[in-house]
Amino acid sequence: MSHISGRKIQRPADQLREIEVLIISAQDLKNVKHVNKMKTYAVVYVEKSHVAKTGVDEHGETNPTWNEVVKVKFPPRLPENDVLAAVNVDIYANGHVREKPVGSARVLLCDVLRGGDASEPADNPIQCMTVQVRRPSGRPQGFLNLWVPPTGRFLLRGESLSFSVKEAAEEQKEEVAVEQKEEAVGRAEVE
Repeated sequence: MSHISGRKIQRPADQLREIEVLIISAQDLKNVKHVNKMKTYAVVYVEKSHVAKTGVDEHGETNPTWNEVVKVKFPPRLPENDVLAAVNVDIYANGHVREKPVGSARVLLCDVLRGGDASEPADNPIQCMTVQVRRPSGRPQGFLNLWVPPTGRFLLRGESLSFSVKEAAEEQKEEVAVEQKEEAVGRAEVE
């Protein structure tokens, strides 16, 4: 990084790539909280220096549902065909004193980033995956469901999946209001 008059300027080599991952849910996880109710969250990363977290699922216990899109950043020097580069998802049980690891799952970048044209939604099918969750001991325990688009971006209306349902409802209300206005003008012209 260069410093000019106290400001940091990122050179292209320092800029990070970003992909979106929809963390849907997990099933049959090991209950690591035997006294209290297990409340889980997921930490998603390609490199530990850039992590993204989901919110805490308060009710699912061993079958949590997050349905959250997280943006995962990683250096552009990581090639997509590198068989060691992976999207890692670590699941933790939220605790008052400390976080307890529940398990983790890995999806290779070369398996999910298959290219495609970012401007053409039909060329970018979203890949839904179910992957094995492994306990810290290495034993398999449960499954994780996630979606990763081949371009690294969800393409809905040419934008990210992160548009809100509220925005969609407002657009629908505007369309109905325009239709009603046109009908009223049409009736006024007839009279």
